[in-house]
Amino acid sequence: MTHTDDHDYWNHNTHYHRLVLDAMPDPCEAALDVGCGEGLLARRLATRARRVTGVDRSAEMIRRARERAGASGGLEFVAADFLRHPFPEGAYDLVCSVAVIHHMDFTSALTRMADLLRPGGTLVVVGLARNRTPLDWARDVAVLPAVMVVDRVRGKADPAGMPMADPEMSWGQVRREALRLLPGARFRRHLYWRYSVRWRRP
Repeated sequence: MTHTDDHDYWNHNTHYHRLVLDAMPDPCEAALDVGCGEGLLARRLATRARRVTGVDRSAEMIRRARERAGASGGLEFVAADFLRHPFPEGAYDLVCSVAVIHHMDFTSALTRMADLLRPGGTLVVVGLARNRTPLDWARDVAVLPAVMVVDRVRGKADPAGMPMADPEMSWGQVRREALRLLPGARFRRHLYWRYSVRWRRP
């Protein structure tokens, strides 16, 4: 299940791949990466999970993911609408999504992700939210200089052609809806304008 990755890079999304990897159950038989893009996180998951599926509605992103994965065993990429594709319910030890859920209906997507977990499985969502309050904006202003320095030092790189969209839900709305849908979930706000939701299915 180990391989080298010749397509490594860093940006505000890949920064949180470690958060997902640290939350993986051990052992992990099957993992699903929702909105996998060109597959970097899925390839990293495949070093720890027996089977990894990446899904993205962009056929071009899936083409790149397959190309970069090569002949890696246990790694599959599907070009499909996550909310419509017939993934088997209760089949995954880990379901994750990084900076993608704001492209979908939040409630439908989070519910679907939870349904795909087997009992004891882990859900990790890293997402973006919209600033709505003076405190939201103040937080961004406070960290912006540090973020700019890190971007310059690390060499921020975003894959060409990656779909972009602004989030509609505020931080408070995301937190309230996540905790309503997933009792006991942990919501945290992070640097780089990201939040995380982590939940273990009973």
